[in-house]
Amino acid sequence: NQRWRDSLTHLNRLIATQPWSTDVHLRKAAANMELQQWQYAIDEYGTILEHEPHNPAALFYRGYASTKLRHYDVARRDYETLLARLPRHAEARLSLSYVLQQLGRKTEALDQLNLLVEQRPDSAVVFASRAALEDELKQHEAALYDWDQATQLEPLNADYEVSCVALLLRLKRHGEALRRLDAASKRGIPPGVLH
Repeated sequence: NQRWRDSLTHLNRLIATQPWSTDVHLRKAAANMELQQWQYAIDEYGTILEHEPHNPAALFYRGYASTKLRHYDVARRDYETLLARLPRHAEARLSLSYVLQQLGRKTEALDQLNLLVEQRPDSAVVFASRAALEDELKQHEAALYDWDQATQLEPLNADYEVSCVALLLRLKRHGEALRRLDAASKRGIPPGVLH
């Protein structure tokens, strides 16, 4: 923390004594983020966006900081603005899906994850995110399919396997759950992690 505070002091001095530099302001906002000074970071990104209304880093991280303060509508607008210019920005789309879920707009959140699966069929995180939402929406077969895709992409990720097994157990599919546990153990996931 002290290192970031020292960095912040130095950056504030640069901002006060030099002409406008987007890079310096981005570094100051990043230091605010590291220190979890969310509102200061939001204000700094806002200053950047006054000079460069479509700066992708400022839009993304202001959305992230807004999420930390549970300002979900603000975060949503930033992510949507960013995605209008960079529709393949995977982190922004994943973040937008999360924000939509927090706003209770789960169908729209699922639409974002569906788009993301099309764009990033090689991402276990994307499949796992969609599986978790499908499970919540009681779309159990779709969730099982997506947990399976996630575990195929990251065979040693115990969290994905545990989530899939937990869903199978809730569905009273005990034999299938046991087979998955055995297969996971054979792939090298320690049995203790799977309990």
